[in-house]
Amino acid sequence: MGFHEIKIQDFDLNPFTSTGKDWSLVTAGDENGINTMTVTWGMMGYLWRGPVISVYIRPTRYTKKFVDEQNCFSLSFFNGYKKELHVLGLKSGRDVDKIAEVGFNPIFLDGVPAFEEAKLVIVAEKLYIDDIKPENFIDKNIPEKLYTKEEPHIVYTGRVKKIYVKD
Repeated sequence: MGFHEIKIQDFDLNPFTSTGKDWSLVTAGDENGINTMTVTWGMMGYLWRGPVISVYIRPTRYTKKFVDEQNCFSLSFFNGYKKELHVLGLKSGRDVDKIAEVGFNPIFLDGVPAFEEAKLVIVAEKLYIDDIKPENFIDKNIPEKLYTKEEPHIVYTGRVKKIYVKD
């Protein structure tokens, strides 16, 4: 089975359950190497005159290097695979071939890595990168609970270039 492109107006995904409950993978790289990590935080919407997605990556994550080096990244959504997604979020590609460990099969859509096991893939072109700044929170409980000064997330916002669904 392969993937086919759908129009943005045909895109139907609940952003609240697809990230917070079901999880997804952010993936970047090229033919020389890819890396991925599970994301449970994300945003989807319309910004800067177009459809965008945002993902949040800690600076210590190995995946950050791959996202930084490429113009585009993918966000892959799955039916199930929670055990595999847990491993892909827990282990570092720096230390182990975690993709092979979970048995996922990388594919390239428009030159951007994703996974054959996904039900839906969004390919995004990076538009904006910024650090989450704990001092900018109105609710000071959030950074006190979720951030250390050494590891605030970096937000990557990308313009949605294409959306693919499994055939």
